[in-house]
Amino acid sequence: MGDQELERWLYARRSRQPLAKTFPMLDGFVAAVVAGPSMDDPTAWIGPLLAVERSAFDTGGTPEFAAIKAVADRFNAIGVDLQGAALKPRHRGKANGDIDASDWCEGFVAAVNLHRAAWSDALNPDNQLNGLMLPIMLHCKDGLGRPLLGPPRPGQETQIFLKQAYADIPMCVAAIREHYHVIWYDDPRHASRRR
Repeated sequence: MGDQELERWLYARRSRQPLAKTFPMLDGFVAAVVAGPSMDDPTAWIGPLLAVERSAFDTGGTPEFAAIKAVADRFNAIGVDLQGAALKPRHRGKANGDIDASDWCEGFVAAVNLHRAAWSDALNPDNQLNGLMLPIMLHCKDGLGRPLLGPPRPGQETQIFLKQAYADIPMCVAAIREHYHVIWYDDPRHASRRR
């Protein structure tokens, strides 16, 4: 299943409330899974991501199984990209040519929220890792449609910053991965937190 077909499939499943409603949301969600704390059971995150039942993983030849395979393929591709520190988020373009990172970022945050306790370092405002989440959270809204980080400051300088903040996302996700996969997992002091 290609990206466009997967996007159409997700759109058709909106009534089932998958965590990804668009391909960019799926891409951001998978990037968070690859970069962040390990989720050992893929069914625990792919199921909610696609709104598929556990049985869909065992039955080949179905559209659900094709979508699961497409997610696994994207997971592997993002893993390769992050090993080379060359993440290429699949953002949408706006009609005026600007980048719209909101869907991708909403997907990333949805994955974080699914496994929130394990992401506590990145979500703690007193932890320097939280700064790496800011370019992502900047593009997100809360449940009422308000900016997740509060209203932006007025002025042209803020508008320019908001327009260009998406460019920091690949670097930030690579640094998040560095924390969780090199520092966090390789340090025996964190063994109890991984269980």
